[in-house]
Amino acid sequence: MKKTGFIFAVLFLIFLFCLELFAADMAPIKLNAPDKDRGYSLTKAVSMRASAREWNGKPLELKDLSDLLWAADGINRPEKFMRTAPSYRNVQDISLYVVMKEGTYVYDPGKNVLNPVAAGDFRPLCAMTQTTVANAAAVIIMVSDLTRFNVTDKCEKIKWAAVDAGVISENINLFCAATGLTTVPRATMDVEKLRAALKLEETQEPIINNPVGYGK
Repeated sequence: MKKTGFIFAVLFLIFLFCLELFAADMAPIKLNAPDKDRGYSLTKAVSMRASAREWNGKPLELKDLSDLLWAADGINRPEKFMRTAPSYRNVQDISLYVVMKEGTYVYDPGKNVLNPVAAGDFRPLCAMTQTTVANAAAVIIMVSDLTRFNVTDKCEKIKWAAVDAGVISENINLFCAATGLTTVPRATMDVEKLRAALKLEETQEPIINNPVGYGK
């Protein structure tokens, strides 16, 4: 069993190396300016919010992806670089990693762009045994940079990271309810393999993920 695990680990590292070569061909995705007038009212969205676990596999249209990310944690007060989601003492510790069929990108809210991270489809690493998640158009992973917190206790950092990620997740949930997209907040994911695939630092902690797409 140990030998089999070692071989699998070696093959996975080779796989990641090959994907890194392909990642050089990935280009940033320039997002649209947010449409702040679309969707149902907040109270209507709250009344319609529900979790979904099946998607039709269709890729997200650029306008939907753009508005979704802005609603999740975009810049709503540019003069102060303030976000749509609050965070502990405004440390803005959460980065949004967008996992799609062609590759994974990280959201830059200041430039309103998705920057390439890694080529390849890592949605199965998010899905694990919940295989339908791999058919979502995108899986948004909320990754906290624990170095942003001015506390020394790691458990305290994780607590506030979870709070900050939860707020962003609810922004995603409500945006989807208001615009006809479907999603579900999840903690399940293969954290260690995603950490390697997405080249995360030890201080970067994946907290929650929201698969998003068009319902069946």
